[in-house]
Amino acid sequence: MSCTLVVTVGLLGLAVGSFLNVAVSRVPAGRSVVRPRSACPRCAAPIAPRDNIPIVSWLLLGRRCRACRVPIPARYPLVEALTAILFLAEALRFGWSEALPAELVFTAGLLALAACDAEQFLLPRRLVYPTLWLTAACLLAAAAATGQWHRLGVTAACGVGAFAVFFALHGVRPAWLGFGDVRLAGLLGTGLGWLGPWYLVFALLAGSAAGLLVGVVLMAAGRATRHTRLPFGVFLAAGAIAALLVGAPVVHWYERVSDPYGHERVSAPHASGAPHATVRRRP
Repeated sequence: MSCTLVVTVGLLGLAVGSFLNVAVSRVPAGRSVVRPRSACPRCAAPIAPRDNIPIVSWLLLGRRCRACRVPIPARYPLVEALTAILFLAEALRFGWSEALPAELVFTAGLLALAACDAEQFLLPRRLVYPTLWLTAACLLAAAAATGQWHRLGVTAACGVGAFAVFFALHGVRPAWLGFGDVRLAGLLGTGLGWLGPWYLVFALLAGSAAGLLVGVVLMAAGRATRHTRLPFGVFLAAGAIAALLVGAPVVHWYERVSDPYGHERVSAPHASGAPHATVRRRP
């Protein structure tokens, strides 16, 4: 990978992370992410450009507002740093490919939604739908550039299928899943379907297992009960990002062990950013 791509994606991640903080603070309250300009939520003092540099300004200000000295939540630098780290990891994973823009948009949306769910138990549709449409538009462009229209069809099927399954679960047990989780499932299917259906399955299983494990640990520590509410969207988002970054070896292993005919698989790099292209030979 070129140094130019690394630097570009890293700086883009920091800038996007700064914007995500604005979205997390304003969208759940129904406010615009464009106007007014950023200001301290305590004293309403406008934030100067020198105090709006991702991570650096938070450190230089001593983690406090310059005007009123109220503490600035650690969520701000954490989101900025995590966005940059994940963007870099995905650039390493996909390279300079047609699929990379879609997965970066997808990841940014997941981070914003996870932060909203962690803070307010809310998955705003004003974040879910723009992420969904932007991801779909980027994948449409990728399909047009590579001619992989079948892959786009699989993506659409995964999005619709995941939404339908979670919609049915919501109908049977509304207490288990909020409708925000249903919308999020459709987004996960769209963002991961380009790689293949098993990546979506991996994300859903990993997210559900993580949520169950955290719940069990909290109950064992006496900090939760069976009725304690957990932000399930956080775990689904984590499972989806894990599927993007480390799901390929698991999916390839499952495909090998589940092949009843023992076909040989030969993997080759794929220009579209998909994990592999498979050639089968009979023994």
